[in-house]
Amino acid sequence: MLVAFSVAPSGGQSADASVHDAVAAAVKIVRDSGLPNRTTSMFTELEGEWDEVFAVIKQATDAVGAYGTRVSLVLKADIRAGYSGELDAKIERLESAIETGREGGA
Repeated sequence: MLVAFSVAPSGGQSADASVHDAVAAAVKIVRDSGLPNRTTSMFTELEGEWDEVFAVIKQATDAVGAYGTRVSLVLKADIRAGYSGELDAKIERLESAIETGREGGA
């Protein structure tokens, strides 16, 4: 499964309302998990089996909780049995479609 998620604290942030320290704590947990992952400016994508992916998301959410009185968690999952390596393969198919001028893709 692929999961794109965003987790951030609310209440108790720094004066400039930045959440980068909290997000850094969450991303460190994701990277230390050993699961395939990618972080962009808005989401972190994670690939693996259901139980291992959601265990990492829970740990990341718990870590962010230390930075505020509430936590916001947004996630989107692509659950496709029998597939792995989709974190990169979906992008490769999209880029190939763009290069060849075909419509479709990921």
